[in-house]
Amino acid sequence: MARSKVGKTVETLGEYLRDQRESSRLSLRQLAEQAGVSNPYLSQIERGLRRPSAEVLQQLAKALRISAEQLYLRAGIVSPDEGVGGSVELAVLGDPLLSERQKQTLLDVYASFLALNASETA
Repeated sequence: MARSKVGKTVETLGEYLRDQRESSRLSLRQLAEQAGVSNPYLSQIERGLRRPSAEVLQQLAKALRISAEQLYLRAGIVSPDEGVGGSVELAVLGDPLLSERQKQTLLDVYASFLALNASETA
């Protein structure tokens, strides 16, 4: 069940990226070049077949001149609900001293703590 939600989130992210790219009048190849990712990889993200890392989302946001936080929301990294995450995730994602793997591990642990606390209060 959680897998289908992730798939839908990625699909929504891909559709959003495609819309942003088209409104910026950029071809797939141009955006891939500007973001420093491969053309096939960007195509897979747009089609919902791949889930990009936070670093790739930052690169895409910069190339599209949009907020990286907006992409994090679309990717499901940051929750739009007030008081549920957000500042912690953004702090982790914005820390230049952490590797991508360390960032993802911290986010996974944090999400598991939030889920555990939510289940205990329910």
